[in-house]
Amino acid sequence: MPCAAAVTQTPITRMSRRRLREKLAAFLEERNFAAVVDLASQEQAVADVLLQFLYDPHDILQWRALEGLGRVAEAHPDQVRKVITRLLWLLNEDSGSFGWGAAAALGEIGRQQLSLVRDVIPMFCGFLREDFSREPMLWGIGRLAETHPEVLAEVVPDIMACLTDANPQVKALSAWSLGRIGAREAREELQGLAADNEAVLLYDQGDWRRTTVGELAREALARLD
Repeated sequence: MPCAAAVTQTPITRMSRRRLREKLAAFLEERNFAAVVDLASQEQAVADVLLQFLYDPHDILQWRALEGLGRVAEAHPDQVRKVITRLLWLLNEDSGSFGWGAAAALGEIGRQQLSLVRDVIPMFCGFLREDFSREPMLWGIGRLAETHPEVLAEVVPDIMACLTDANPQVKALSAWSLGRIGAREAREELQGLAADNEAVLLYDQGDWRRTTVGELAREALARLD
């Protein structure tokens, strides 16, 4: 008689990519990440299809796809391990802005399953120096810092350099991530941004948050106390 585990094991199916994307889009609209993870247990292509959502930072589904990718990394690391190389390729100089969400994805994956990105964290410094990957990399670093701030010490100097960027989104995300890392060496620079009223938009807690550079700098300072 087969054991109970063998009887109840979920079979791996092969849904068309189009149908798989439609199902994932519906789950992401609802922020139903449990359903995304469950689907990944049945469909080996879920992580790969989630990458198809990572090309428009103005689309809420991109950000929820990032969260979904992290949840899949936690539950099915082997499935996400296969897409790490593709994410890094999207960030190379030949692929340009087509890889906008790739840098953010590395941070979100690491937040849930550090082993998948630990070896590429030194590359984050280079991604922070490129215009197209700087903003999403800062978001990814902030997410990773929520669970593993200790692995990001070598990236702090490059984040601090972003505090003077002309782009308010970059300044805001720099402050946000430094606060989560607990980078006390950035206290003086953060104090210099505390009165900056430039408006920014942050994806946080599953939705958009309208805030300012100064508000995020003050929140970061509070974390350093």
